[in-house]
Amino acid sequence: MNITHLKRLHSDSLKWRHLVLIALLAIVTATRLSPALGTFYTTHVYPVIGRVISPVSGFVPFAIGDIFIFLSIAWAILYPAMKRTKIAVFCVAEYLLWVYAWFYMAWGLNYSQPNIYQRINMKPVEVSKTRFKTFAYQYADSLNKLSEECRVKSEESKWLRENGNDYKENVKCEESILQGYYRVDDCGINAPFNHHPHVKTMVFTPLSSMAGITGSMGPFFCEFTLNGDLRSHEYPATYAHEFAHFLGVANEGEANFYSYIVCTASSDMAVRFSGYYQIFFHVVNDVFDILGQKEGAVFLKHIRPEIIKLAKSDRRYWLSKRSKVINAAQDIILDLYLRGNNVAEGRKSYSQVIALILAWEDKKAHLTHSYREHNTHPEN
Repeated sequence: MNITHLKRLHSDSLKWRHLVLIALLAIVTATRLSPALGTFYTTHVYPVIGRVISPVSGFVPFAIGDIFIFLSIAWAILYPAMKRTKIAVFCVAEYLLWVYAWFYMAWGLNYSQPNIYQRINMKPVEVSKTRFKTFAYQYADSLNKLSEECRVKSEESKWLRENGNDYKENVKCEESILQGYYRVDDCGINAPFNHHPHVKTMVFTPLSSMAGITGSMGPFFCEFTLNGDLRSHEYPATYAHEFAHFLGVANEGEANFYSYIVCTASSDMAVRFSGYYQIFFHVVNDVFDILGQKEGAVFLKHIRPEIIKLAKSDRRYWLSKRSKVINAAQDIILDLYLRGNNVAEGRKSYSQVIALILAWEDKKAHLTHSYREHNTHPEN
């Protein structure tokens, strides 16, 4: 085989590689611009990808995606710096385009689906002060009641401790959450496509804690990870949040919403408490913003002392691990990332969970009323 023939083969391989890359980028661009294609991807394409990739990556005990991202960043910086040629720069640019295409084809196109209001025909609500106040105090009563039940039943409340996680308790709560997602598969989210999902611990847990990250979805290998520093009462709700991402929910507020409705409906007391507690700071912030400082102070007095103590302890715990510089940089990057993926609210999308819960309660109330009306006046 002569040199000319080898060059021709190399040229042909480059041509095909570039054609495939262009085709993938075209598919990504078209889908990102079309909610209909986004829906098709989320409901038909992504579950197949998940069924294939997730079990395979699950055999690896560590988060492959964390290592992949680290090595990709390191190579993209060091390779052109060492080579100092235009070809090296072009190689890195092409590699990053492949990573971009891979990210969207493997998971990222879930951002293109319509929002939850459109998916389940749910109307956004205009929240009055009276309506929100009613919700806030009902929420507080539920949280207080659970906290008291956990205190009384000490054998069931051992999970509510200062630090650490218990493996058996985690497995128990994971199974409860998995079953919960089977029950809400008609609520605008895919049914679980992996019956034995393998959650992994973040490889760079200390760095994640510095940035204030408690969990993440690994899009490249269809895996989700949790921060190894998570406290026991935070574990169920965080697991449920990342599991929602794993099932194809990209929006952060929606992931919080699904975590809330799955956890609070669980028969496991620890999971229920975690589900209510995860939105505690969102509720408190909204109480002060919507109802004012005076009502905010009254509301805090309505919360059981041990819950306030737990919230203060959590805040101290995470602040002791956080780096202001890394956290600030992460906030900027995350905000740009979310806005670049059709999440106009950026990081504020996390706090949309309260609006979604209120809209969901309205929808359930309307369905219940319609059902009763139908049974009261059946058609002849």
